[in-house]
Amino acid sequence: MRHLTRSAIGAFIGLLALGGSPALAQTFSSGSTGADGAFSPTTTTTLTLPPNGVFNFTTINIPVGVTVRFTRNATNTPVTLLASGNVTIAGIVDVAGANAGGALIGATVVTSNAGAGGAGGFDGGAGANGVVSTTGGSGLGPGGGAGGGVAGSSGGGGGFATSGSNGPAIFGGQPAGSAGGAAYGTATLLPPIGGSGGGGGGAALGNSAGGGGGGGGALLIASSGTITFTGSILAGGGRGGITSSASLGAGGNGSGGAVRLIATTITGSGGTINVSGASVASSVASGSAGRVRVEAFNNTLTAAFPGAAQQTLSAASPGTVTPANAPSLRITSVAGVAAPASPTGSFSNPDITLPGTTANPVTVSLAASNIPLGTTVTVTVKGQSDAVSSAVSTGLTGSVASSTASASVTVPTNQPSIISASTTFTLISLGGGGPVFAEGEEVERVRVTTVYGGASEVAYITKSGREIPVTPAQ
Repeated sequence: MRHLTRSAIGAFIGLLALGGSPALAQTFSSGSTGADGAFSPTTTTTLTLPPNGVFNFTTINIPVGVTVRFTRNATNTPVTLLASGNVTIAGIVDVAGANAGGALIGATVVTSNAGAGGAGGFDGGAGANGVVSTTGGSGLGPGGGAGGGVAGSSGGGGGFATSGSNGPAIFGGQPAGSAGGAAYGTATLLPPIGGSGGGGGGAALGNSAGGGGGGGGALLIASSGTITFTGSILAGGGRGGITSSASLGAGGNGSGGAVRLIATTITGSGGTINVSGASVASSVASGSAGRVRVEAFNNTLTAAFPGAAQQTLSAASPGTVTPANAPSLRITSVAGVAAPASPTGSFSNPDITLPGTTANPVTVSLAASNIPLGTTVTVTVKGQSDAVSSAVSTGLTGSVASSTASASVTVPTNQPSIISASTTFTLISLGGGGPVFAEGEEVERVRVTTVYGGASEVAYITKSGREIPVTPAQ
């Protein structure tokens, strides 16, 4: 089991400006401990993310001609760069999703041809190879595009700020493509979450379909001083694998990622922040654009945002939502096998291997806290190539502080799979001393999502229907 939890076209160039108040001398603290010292690379470099994805620098200086990339950690956390001092970005920070492999006639691709997500983003779905399956794998992430459902159908594009586009059918006799991924998240990018993968295409026996492009990564840069930005941040989605035949489906493009900049002052001109959903040949479904958030008391940043639309960009004063006693949900075991302490997050290196004699359905055990008793949880299984199934758990029992439930669900026996769990409940069910507000709206419900071996993600749902992800207090 693998650990987890319409594209905007053109370029938007604008000024993200907030009216600061110098008389109040407002300041922001990034929370950096400075333990990692000053970061000032002189050549292109790749940083290996620590387990929590957080670097605590004193200052950051990425000069012209230098590109900084990141190696994903086991749990594929977002990239968080904290600085107690100033940040200067004149070079390139790259968390873009990778391109997928294209369709091949008369050839079988044994390994996955999906594009990998950028750090904090999600992988694309594998194209069918006509051996394990003739249908493509779904893209990963909350907005993953559906895999080509039959031989020759194309995968959907990854969703994020908007829905991904459906897989096209441009050749005579080519079956209809699969659905694009759903939109998710909000402008606040709390917590940061990256783009989703495109779905893999379907293929007839003896051929290989295009893989889905990877989603753009998630990047947070916070400075207690000034961020001066004149360089580039690459967080676009990866391209899906193309096709030239009605019998081979293309992979969907990945969606763009998430970029959040926070500082007392943000300034600079001529820079580029790319969170575009990949767009390639007409045979490939487009991925959604990602999101950009700029927060500062004094903001004079002028930058280009290729592929983004006005609704994907936002600016505000620095601030977060940090609820106490945040709900949590986790998958503790599958078929009696305990979730690992440090899941690998890789199809090629599964976190557990069930015995060949394992009979379906299997029991998925769940543990929760600060979620009302009696609440049910939806457990979803998504195979690498196809095989999607879901089930509803028993109601949570125990105490609000510590409760458990279980669900019986079918898992594929011929391929790796992802198991995730999600629940939504009415906030008043937990009691409390009055209404809770987020971003000026009264909160009505709370959604908690987790993945096998992974941490919970919490979102408030307001009475108007807005969904606002939140960061639990540490």
